[in-house]
Amino acid sequence: MMNKPTIPKGTRDFSPVEMAKRNYIFDTIKEVYALYGFQQIETPAMETLHTLMGKYGEEGDKLLFKVLNSGDFMNKVSEDDLADRNSLHLASVLCEKGLHYDLTVPFARYVVMHRDELQLPFKRYQIQPVWRADRPQKGRYREFYQCDADVVGSDSLLNEVELIQIIDTVFTRFGIRVQIKLNNRKILTGIAEVIGEADKMIDITVAIDKLDKIGIEKVNEELRESGLSEEAIKRLQPIISWEGTNDQKLDTVSEVLAASETGLKGVEEARFILDTLERIGLQNEIQLDLTLARGLNYYTGSIFEVKALDTPMGSITGGGRYDNLTGIFGMPGLSGVGFSFGADRIYDVLNALDLYPKAVVNTTQVLFINFGAKEAAYCMSVIKTVRDAGISAELYPDSVKMKKQMNYANAKQIPFVVLAGENEIQTQKITLKNMETGSQQMIDTNQLIEILSKQ
Repeated sequence: MMNKPTIPKGTRDFSPVEMAKRNYIFDTIKEVYALYGFQQIETPAMETLHTLMGKYGEEGDKLLFKVLNSGDFMNKVSEDDLADRNSLHLASVLCEKGLHYDLTVPFARYVVMHRDELQLPFKRYQIQPVWRADRPQKGRYREFYQCDADVVGSDSLLNEVELIQIIDTVFTRFGIRVQIKLNNRKILTGIAEVIGEADKMIDITVAIDKLDKIGIEKVNEELRESGLSEEAIKRLQPIISWEGTNDQKLDTVSEVLAASETGLKGVEEARFILDTLERIGLQNEIQLDLTLARGLNYYTGSIFEVKALDTPMGSITGGGRYDNLTGIFGMPGLSGVGFSFGADRIYDVLNALDLYPKAVVNTTQVLFINFGAKEAAYCMSVIKTVRDAGISAELYPDSVKMKKQMNYANAKQIPFVVLAGENEIQTQKITLKNMETGSQQMIDTNQLIEILSKQ
């Protein structure tokens, strides 16, 4: 007996209706990116492990999908390697490539390789799948799409302002109410300095980034395991629990970080972004969140994250400034800032809140019933005119019972059906049936196009 076919955990098939919804997401995001002058690029699904490793922190490196070398991938493996059973070492011998974990590191590699061709500042967007060897759960997949926007070659904080405007515009178009969270890695560095644990900066950020997921007690446990003193952990508690308006938080943190030049620089940057956005005006709330850390090592300045307000879901958008990223590839001094829409999580939110426009799902507007060869030939002429007017139309391919053809229209949620028999052919008209109301009317092709164009 043959095994039933399956797909890997953390991956999904998408039906035509689901793809129509996903394309609605991608098209909306592309339209907004284009409004702000961003251009699209694409990079390979695979990168060399030399490009990927060490860019996402220790936890991120563990989640990279590695690809076996082509051909005899065992030819460089010694008996000692096999006997040692060191999986990390074996992976380095067996694999030279990996599936990209995100689109930011490949973008940095792209910038370095094509630097002579680029006009700086370079504003790019990229919509491609990424892969992470993570534990699958609701809203978290091993294969998923990211929709990135980045600007490189400019230190201006107006780039951060513009990216947050893009985020606000996209979610307003989707009809999703969100909260945009903002912080700055310089503020977090300052906090690490004033509690006397400057060398534990990464450990602190990785831990407090999990505050919403695991709670304060488990965060404190992780901090202890990382070697923070009880005194430092105690001093950290009120800092990460601050509440109040954005201005109140900034004023308070300015006082606490008075001895940290780096921390005060972060406060200054956050204040500029928030003040500028307040003058411009956003549709959605923006909140300074001092617990927001985003554990990726390459963020150096502003960091931001977005959460939906009306349905439980993790982060659906996130990003920040990564001034030092291209320096890893031999191009120091090039500043960059960017973010990524989590398309798959946005898809789940739109489904949960039933926010898709009807036109997105109903891809075919009208079905022409097939009564036979003569009638089909007449319908084909009408269909061409209808399609030339930009209206999606189908002719049922087989001359079968009308009930079967109507069932097809219902199953595909096609709102209109055209019937054309001997009488319609003689009068050069068609009969249009509204599948929702059941009403019918005999009209000509121009009237058909007029009616369908208004739907």
